[in-house]
Order: sequence, then structure tokens, then C-alpha cells
Amino acid sequence: MTRKSLPLQVDDLSHFSRALARQLGEASPPHLTLMNMLARAAGFQNLQHQRAVQAAAGRLAQAKTAAPADHRLIERTLTQFDASGRLLRWPSRRAVQTLALFGLWAVFPTDTLLSEAEVNRILLAEHDFKDPATLRRTMISCGLLTRQRDGSNYRRIEQEPPTEAKALISRLSARRKQRPEPTAARPVSRPPKR
Repeated sequence: MTRKSLPLQVDDLSHFSRALARQLGEASPPHLTLMNMLARAAGFQNLQHQRAVQAAAGRLAQAKTAAPADHRLIERTLTQFDASGRLLRWPSRRAVQTLALFGLWAVFPTDTLLSEAEVNRILLAEHDFKDPATLRRTMISCGLLTRQRDGSNYRRIEQEPPTEAKALISRLSARRKQRPEPTAARPVSRPPKR
């Protein structure tokens, strides 16, 4: 018959160690030795290791809380896009450039190999200043796209966008949804020749 594990949660190791020492009486080792023994029993190397692990866990838990977004940077970047979410001009400030590139990165398909022509087609559809080469190269240098050495097989690099990029992508997605559907080219009717 298998035994069910019985969890034990100790809120204060020092207090627990003192209570255990009282129970052990004269046979109890010194307080610090007993605390090290308890830490090793819990799977740590020693008490210092346990403290370091718990401190790191606390720091990581604090880091998970989203940092406040730089709304001014988001606003500056949004002015670089038109009402339909197309990039109007290449921003002069590096921070705005990088954030704008995240806006373009979001339209690339995930886990898909693309040719240079396909990347250019996507970029041309998303900007007005007709320079896909600059956008493509900068996206590669910023770690948003990758390509093979011969310049073929581009791929979007999957990553967690920064807080500002998430906010920008959300706003641009809403703008892009407002774009009119592409219509098939209609033949132009010409007046009859006389």
C-alpha cells in the first residue's frame, strides 16, 4: 500500500527549529546546525542556499508584475502610423524606430519561412515610404526577423514583446481592422470613340 505524502509548510524556520530543539532536549544540536539540517532535509545545500533561492524567487515574482508602459513613447510611435495602421515615415528616434518595428513584426506569420520577395510584399503593404530593404535589415539587426546567410528563408523570431510594444500592437491591430477590403480590379469603361 502506497503512502500519501503529507505536506509540511513552515512559515518561520527559526521558530520551527527552536520548537524542535525544545523537543529534542539535551540531544539537540546548536540552533544554526539544526537550521542547516532542516534546510538540507528540504532539499537545499544549507541554510544560506535556501535563503538565496527564496530571495531570488521573491525578486522574480516582483519582476513578473508588468512595468508601467511609457505612454509618451507609444503616443509618439502611433503618430508615425496612419489611421489604417500603415507606417508613414521612418522615425528619426531610435526608440520610436524599434517600437514601430514591433508594430510591423506583428503582421508577419508565425513559424513560416518566407522568401525575400514575400517579406518585401508584407512590408510594402504596411508602410508608405517604399523602403522595404531598410525595414527588413533593421528588423534583422533588432532581432525581430532572422534569415539565412544567402539572404533567403526569412522567419519571424518569436518573443514576448515589451509592454510598450504590446500596447502599440493592440492599437495598430484595431486600426488595421478598419482597412477597406481589397476589391478586384474593375475594368475601366471608356467612352465610345467617335
